[in-house]
Amino acid sequence: MTRTLISSGSPFEHELAYSRAVVQGDWVFVSGTTGFDYATMTISDDVAAQAEQCFQNIAAALAQAGASLQDVVRVTYLLPDGQDFAACAPVLRKHLGEVRPAATMQCVGLLDARMKIEIEVTAMKSPRGV
Repeated sequence: MTRTLISSGSPFEHELAYSRAVVQGDWVFVSGTTGFDYATMTISDDVAAQAEQCFQNIAAALAQAGASLQDVVRVTYLLPDGQDFAACAPVLRKHLGEVRPAATMQCVGLLDARMKIEIEVTAMKSPRGV
């Protein structure tokens, strides 16, 4: 079974020795993804804007892997402040409302105090045209 490593070009991947995503067969495992815009290495102060950027980053990694957000079967949301989760709900519904993957939300400390949310997904590639 072929294993493919996906990179976003983020310096974090090299510095911390991980891949944005790993494809193993039909499975795509996307690492915890924060709201950094990797092109500019900037991050919004707004948690909902960070959640939106997380999904843009995740969608880009999934596309490189031959998958999409429609293929997500599992999602984990990590937030330092659980009270912020409600502000993210419209963004979550926008991207996964029809998919409705299995989900977990945890309150945790994140590496950088500017990070207000981190999202990790697992997807199973669907045959195209289905």
